[in-house]
Amino acid sequence: MKIALMDSGIGLLAAAAALRRLRPDAELVLSSDPDGMPWGPRTPQDLTGRALTVARAAAAHRPDALIVACNTASVHALPALRAELEPSIPVIGTVPAIKPAAAAGGRVAIWATPATTGSPYQRGLIRDFADGARVTEVPCPGLADAVESGDEAAVVRTVAAAAALTPADVTDVVLGCTHYELVEAPIRAALDRRTGGGAYVFHGSAEPVAVQALRRLGLRPEPGLPYAGGLTVLLSGRPGTLPGAALKYAEGRLLTGRSAGVGEVVGGSVSG
Repeated sequence: MKIALMDSGIGLLAAAAALRRLRPDAELVLSSDPDGMPWGPRTPQDLTGRALTVARAAAAHRPDALIVACNTASVHALPALRAELEPSIPVIGTVPAIKPAAAAGGRVAIWATPATTGSPYQRGLIRDFADGARVTEVPCPGLADAVESGDEAAVVRTVAAAAALTPADVTDVVLGCTHYELVEAPIRAALDRRTGGGAYVFHGSAEPVAVQALRRLGLRPEPGLPYAGGLTVLLSGRPGTLPGAALKYAEGRLLTGRSAGVGEVVGGSVSG
């Protein structure tokens, strides 16, 4: 079994690590775009072109499925990716977990990039799936970039700014950018200070999208299988290795088989 994941940068680590935990036998292909990132400021047409190039590089390795491990690319490029690759390669997009977060009708905060916050796409998800819940959209300028570079000080600073915009009585927090799941620990620390340690639930997309990919292939999680899966890294279509910043996160080290750190200063376990 071979599953490919694509993103502009290292945001795909969270879903890739979830797959590695659920199916240690899976071959993983990680296709990112360091030459073209960030994708967020690009026009939808330009972003779609970059996403297609990254997907084609992954498709050349003949995966059984492709995960678009990027919220922005899922918004703008998913139809084009599916039109080109399916049905030969199932394409699984990433959607913020607004529906399960709002199910209990509590106080929901959606952390997302400034481009996604207030967008018709996110507002549509809120309209369709969050009826009855009180929803606050929280823009997180600079957070994805800080995560991408592994800049601990910038992560702490940008997380603190977003936490200050989050209601103190929040019950559910949606991480609406795949990069954010790599820094769950600093986000929890900032929200604990904001809420006084109140009870709230995180909702990420990494594990649900990994499970959905397996389901599309007619498979189920089997975390007890022997570790037998390899790792292929593509950087704007070129064979490469994970960037050094990726190894600052537990997810990156899991994928490379490294248990000890180059300094796990900003990392955190991925949210289910």
